[in-house]
Amino acid sequence: MNGVMETAARKIDQSASGASGLDVESIRADFPILSQEVYGKPFTFLDSAASAQKPKCVIDAETGLYEGYYANIHRGIYKFSQDATEAYENTRERVRSFINAKSTKECIFVRGATEGINLVAQTWGRQNIQAGDEIILSWMEHHSNIVPWQMLAEEKGATIKVIPVLEDGSLDMDVYQDLLSEKTKLVAVAHISNSIGTINPIGPITSMAHSAGALVLIDGCQAAPHMKIDVQDLDADFYAFSAHKAYGPTGIGVIYGKEHLLDAMPPWHGGGDMIATVSFDGTTYNDLPYKFEAGTPNIAGGIAMATALDYIENIGFDKIAAHEADILHYATQRLSEFNSLRIIGTAPEKTALVSFVMNDAHPHDVGTILDRQGVAVRVGHHCAQPIMDRFDISGTVRASFGIYNDHNDVDRLVDGLKKVMDIFG
Repeated sequence: MNGVMETAARKIDQSASGASGLDVESIRADFPILSQEVYGKPFTFLDSAASAQKPKCVIDAETGLYEGYYANIHRGIYKFSQDATEAYENTRERVRSFINAKSTKECIFVRGATEGINLVAQTWGRQNIQAGDEIILSWMEHHSNIVPWQMLAEEKGATIKVIPVLEDGSLDMDVYQDLLSEKTKLVAVAHISNSIGTINPIGPITSMAHSAGALVLIDGCQAAPHMKIDVQDLDADFYAFSAHKAYGPTGIGVIYGKEHLLDAMPPWHGGGDMIATVSFDGTTYNDLPYKFEAGTPNIAGGIAMATALDYIENIGFDKIAAHEADILHYATQRLSEFNSLRIIGTAPEKTALVSFVMNDAHPHDVGTILDRQGVAVRVGHHCAQPIMDRFDISGTVRASFGIYNDHNDVDRLVDGLKKVMDIFG
């Protein structure tokens, strides 16, 4: 912990990089992969919305377990098992603090947000959704926050209604108000759109849903690395996020739920750790949060997730937000130099992400050319096909920024796009 804090303290150098206070050069040094070259060019990583790169302290947290004290957790009475259990369970308290949950009982470890959303759909949903009930989603949802609800609705005879997206990429809140009714049982929306970067007004969305008697699930994957999350202030009923988008490891994430809701929900997976007693006459289940955590977990990933949360919180969300707002502004300005380029998603509240299309150049061609220049972007529909349909496009080029990006990265993107123009005119 002290090492992480000392590392983060080096980043907060007011003289190093302007108003945001982030010493980006020092931050980049913490990420070993960013020192590489691709095709003889500096590696320019602009795909953090898909999965962020990992600082050395996170990598060391994983290898430190395997090299120093690996053992299975919760059951062993020997030292390494107890040490690993303590480190893993300390992460739960770290997560509780990170999202300001009331209790660690409300923080369920899952493989990622996708599993967390499916857990809610297949437990709370099966228990509470009936024929004729309505679930409200939005046009900008990731497939992980669409398909589980479609599966549930088909099974139960429920109906899905969709909040439209305005031309600038923001939600049509007037229509949302009209969609709410006594039939609405759940509203499931993204905190931030992964495809176009819109930051949604989660507070009003939740308040309006609760006034109609509905619960709210928030997909917080894109919010976790960019802003402070307070589930109590948001009054979220469920909140999901994945560690790998917040500079942590893959294969570990969190589904938060209010304790009284989780208590009433049946288990989903059966196996070890989620039981209190087992006999052939019947099984009784463990207390929260373990009731939903069957089997040996991703121990190393769980421990490393705490290190990742420490890393970004010790840098500070205020400084992260200021830095990323500056990057977004600069990228938007530079991309406006291209008459043949159209940005998809220009909502007033956006995260550090620019999604765009270019005349006569397919996104996959753009991405391929950029790759040869060492610039990594994401192309396609970004697991959000409905929002592409909304804008009548097959996909976009998406440049998404993190704490390790700076103006130089934007300039390399622009230089690469000039090569695209040379080819496609």
